[in-house]
Amino acid sequence: MAEEAGELKVPFVRDDQLTRCMRLRVQSLQQKKGRPQDGEKLLQPNEHIYRVDFLRQHNLRFLRWDIQLEKCGKVTVTGTSQHWTPDLTHLMNRQLLEPVGIFWKKPGAEEVECNEADAQEFGERLVELARIRKVMYFLLAFTDGLEPAQLKGSIVFKA
Repeated sequence: MAEEAGELKVPFVRDDQLTRCMRLRVQSLQQKKGRPQDGEKLLQPNEHIYRVDFLRQHNLRFLRWDIQLEKCGKVTVTGTSQHWTPDLTHLMNRQLLEPVGIFWKKPGAEEVECNEADAQEFGERLVELARIRKVMYFLLAFTDGLEPAQLKGSIVFKA
């Protein structure tokens, strides 16, 4: 977490262990020919879990998303209201927050684009959640050939 000139930059950190656990859940269901719980969100191959650690929780104001993509493609960032526990309670669709942040980079473009209104509303909701949580989890879906290694992202707040 970097802090410069009253700005607090909170990075997205890939949670490979949690992603792996959620993929094992999918594998287990497939092997047993089982069905997910009613309303359960199963992790798709293009989805990965990231976390954001709020070391500072109060007096934050959302400023902007800092999303950098090394190549063209699209990433959808969905916040979760889930409090993960060691026994990995299943992620339910009702725990996925609205709106989502959709960021994309077109071929030949230098800048990443997004739907500004949704991204702004999503960022403002994060300020509310940061007041009550030290850690928040996100579901990131990569499409159009984009992969996790090609993303560098953070949320910038005014401290």
